[in-house]
Formats: sequence, C-alpha cells, structure tokens
Amino acid sequence: MIVGGGVIGLAVGWRAAQRGLSVTLLEREAIGHAASRVAAGMIAPISEASPSEPALLALGRESAGLYPAFVAELSRCAGVDPGYRRCGTLLVARDADEAEALERELAFRRELELPVRRLLGREARALEPALAPTLRLALEIPDDHAIDPRALTQALELAFCAAGGELRCPAEVAELVVANGRVSGVRLRDGELLAARQVVVAAGPWSGQLPGIPSEAQVPLRPVKGQILALHDPSGPGLLDRVLRMQPGYLVPRGDGRYVLGATMEERGFDTTATAAAVFELLRDALELVPGASELVIDELMVGIRPGTADNGPILGPGMVEGLHWATGHHRHGFLLTPITAEVVVSGLFGEPASTVAAPFGAARFAPAPVGG
Repeated sequence: MIVGGGVIGLAVGWRAAQRGLSVTLLEREAIGHAASRVAAGMIAPISEASPSEPALLALGRESAGLYPAFVAELSRCAGVDPGYRRCGTLLVARDADEAEALERELAFRRELELPVRRLLGREARALEPALAPTLRLALEIPDDHAIDPRALTQALELAFCAAGGELRCPAEVAELVVANGRVSGVRLRDGELLAARQVVVAAGPWSGQLPGIPSEAQVPLRPVKGQILALHDPSGPGLLDRVLRMQPGYLVPRGDGRYVLGATMEERGFDTTATAAAVFELLRDALELVPGASELVIDELMVGIRPGTADNGPILGPGMVEGLHWATGHHRHGFLLTPITAEVVVSGLFGEPASTVAAPFGAARFAPAPVGG
C-alpha cells in the first residue's frame, strides 16, 4: 500500500509492481495535484551542491546518472514522452558581489572535480544570446538537466497501471493501522479498512501528520512554501535553451516555448496564498538577466508545499515499525531523486540492504535517543 500519488509514490509503485508485488496506491485528491504539479523539474545535483551536504550530493549524482535509462524504460512502458531534456545549466552573476560568490562556488566544485566551466559574460552570451549585456560571470554545468514534472507524472501513472498497480483516488487515508507491533494496513476516511503487510508513506509534507504512527516511529517534517510562475513565448521556443540559475531563483525552459520561473523558499507552514511581492521579485530578477522575458505570457501562478527535514535530506526506506516504509522529505530535490528513491524503497520492501549512497538517509537517524545509560 502506498500513501500519496505524487511522482515519488508513483515511481515506487511502478518499480514495486515490476518486481511482482501487489501494489495499491492511495491518493486523497487527483494524481500529482500537490508538490509534483508545482515544480520546475531540475535534475541539478551539481548546481545545487553544498559543502555542508556531501552525502546529498552523492545521492543526487547517483540518481541523475540513473535518469537516461529510467526515462527510456518509462517511455517504452507508458507510451508517452516523460519530457526529459539534456539542456545543461548556467549559474549567473549580475554584479560584483554575485560574481565573487560565484567564484567561491566554482572553487568548491573544482575541488571535488565536478564538471564545471567558468565563463565571462561575453562567453555566456555566445551560448545564450538572450542574456543581458550587463552579465558579469557564469558557470556552465553541462551535466545538470531538467524534466517536465507533469509529463513525468503522467508517464509514471500510465506505467504503474500497465504494470498491474491499482490506483485509488480520491481515497483519503485516515490512519495507519498497527497491530501486534507491526503494520497491518490503513483505514480510509470513510471507515474502510485496507489490509497490507507493508505501507509506504509518500505523502510529501503531510507524511509526518498521518495518524496511527507510533511516537517512536514518527519522523520530523516541516512544510516549506514555494511560489512559481508558468509562462510561454507566443513566438515559440528559442529565447533560452539552458536552465538559468540566478540568486536566488531560476528560469527553466521546457524546449517548446514554455518556461517555469521560480521559486520562493518560505517558512510559512501550509499557507498556499499567492503574494504580489513574490511575483514581483521573481519577475524582476528574471528580466534583469533575460530582458526578452518581458514578452513572455503568464499562464499560471502556482503555490506548492515542499517536505523539509532538519538536515535537508530525504527519508528513504524502512521505518522504526515493521512494515512501515518512508519515501518523503525530498525538499527541493523530489524530481532529481525520483529514480534513486524508487530503487531504495523497493529494495527495502524486499528486505535488501540499503546501498552505500542511500545509507545516510534512513529513518533511524531521527530515532529518539534512548533514555538513561
């Protein structure tokens, strides 16, 4: 049983069904309606690398390496294009302060021998002519790519059903049922009891709020609000080919004239209010770097909630109660980590040990400290 019908839950369900498990996926609203719908879809472990998160960088690079084969197989199974683009990324600086910060980012990546190239403003504009002439500096990261979140979600839904998975939505889970120290299923809001020997919780920021989870097995999650704009160019594709990452946002081309501009990072609980200040700041930053973006048409203003953890890493695999499994806490990296999450969680369902790269992201790291000596 999988609780949550976003991209993570669907990927886990698809891989589990492929390995012969009987899988039912429960979603309280529409498939992919929450964070999976409100995302840019960047597959960018190198762009987002941080000196304080070496384990997360390793996990992200492993998952990015899985993507080409993952989407090729998914396309065959689903019969639709998942929207994967090998477009590369440019990290850009508008002024001296941002250029200084970008030099530090360059030094960190070179120290780790990550693929990155330093570009002067004119060199960056040779790659992307729409960039403003005032651009000071850029870093080119060719191995960071992107995927269309809605296309990937649709493909995973089709592949999951084609593999024999059962999809139930709307089906709101009211509580996890635990009997004799192990999971026995879930109870729906309408009172229906569904038996299952194993339950995967993949409900994003709501995962930690599922009733019925024993206190010693709970995991700390917090909601992180993000506002994002969907736009399109009436003249078609061509304004920008690579993902553009600025301080603090990004502009992601879909390759067909559509673009995504985002995103805010707000600690405001589960608030999903769209605000004028956020829209203004996103557009201001984008227009300073790509003046031609002023002609883009705004199609949608979206607000989503990311699932965050204390160490910014996901929670993957078996929980602290037998039969409970986690696939949550991905914060900004849900789409990047989709392939590796599916592998890790399904391995846990079969009792297989976590890989070295996934070992730091188990639920046990959040277990309460034992009382006494």
